[in-house]
Amino acid sequence: MLDLTTRGRVAVLQMTHGKANALDIEFCRGLSAQVHACQQSAAGALVITGQGKIFSAGVDLLRMLDGGAAYMRDFLPAMNHAFEALFAFPKPLVVAINGHAIAGGCVMSCCADYRIMGRESGRIGIPELLVGVPFPVVPLEIVRFATPPQHVQALIYRGLTLPADEALGYGLIDAIADPDRLLDEAVAVAEGLAAVPFEAFHLTKRLLREPALRQMREGGVIDAVVQDAWAGETVQSAVRDYIARTLKK
Repeated sequence: MLDLTTRGRVAVLQMTHGKANALDIEFCRGLSAQVHACQQSAAGALVITGQGKIFSAGVDLLRMLDGGAAYMRDFLPAMNHAFEALFAFPKPLVVAINGHAIAGGCVMSCCADYRIMGRESGRIGIPELLVGVPFPVVPLEIVRFATPPQHVQALIYRGLTLPADEALGYGLIDAIADPDRLLDEAVAVAEGLAAVPFEAFHLTKRLLREPALRQMREGGVIDAVVQDAWAGETVQSAVRDYIARTLKK
C-alpha cells in the first residue's frame, strides 16, 4: 500500500495501492500513520510519488457507493485527517507526480512545498464538481492555499484537468521533469530544502499555512453539511451517473 525507503536524509514514500492509488479508508489511515512516523523520524524531508501511469486517481468512487452512508461517515474524516497531516507536515514535503493526479490525487499534491510533474505523464486537476460532489473544507482550503487566486475558481468550477505544461501555467505544479529524472530531481529539491535549519523552516512554514489551518479548524459546521451531502442520495446518484459516463466506458 505504501513503501517507505530512504535516500540520504530524504524519506521516499511510494504509493502502491492497487492500480490507481485510489483513496479509501484504509489507504487514508495508512498514509496518516506514515506521515506522522516520518515527522518523528530522523529524515530531513519527505518525497511522495506513485507508480506506473498514475499518481492517484482520487477517491475510490466504487467503494464509496458500495459502502453507502455508513462508510462515508467514517471515510470523510479519515480523508480529511490524511490531507491535513500532509499539509501541516513540519518538514519539507516534495511530490514527484509520475502520472495522473485527479481530484483527491491533485489535493494530495497541493499539500506539498514543491510539486514536480513528469513531462507528458498524465493530467492533473480537481473535477469534483463535475462528478457532483461538494468540497469538504480541508481539501478546499488546501487548493485555495496552493493555487494562484486568479485561477482557483476556474480550476474548481470548471473541473479542469491539465497536462503538465498547462498545469505549470495555472500554478498547479512548480516544475516539469523528464520521467526518468523525476524522482531524482524531487529528491534533489528535498535535500536542498532539508539543508535549511529545521526551526527556521518549520516556523516559517507554520506562519505561511496557519490561516488555511485555522479555516480548516473552524469549518466544522460546514463540513457536517458536506458530510451529510456525500452520504445522501443526491450525491450518491450523481456519482453513479458519473461512473456510468466515464469509468465504465
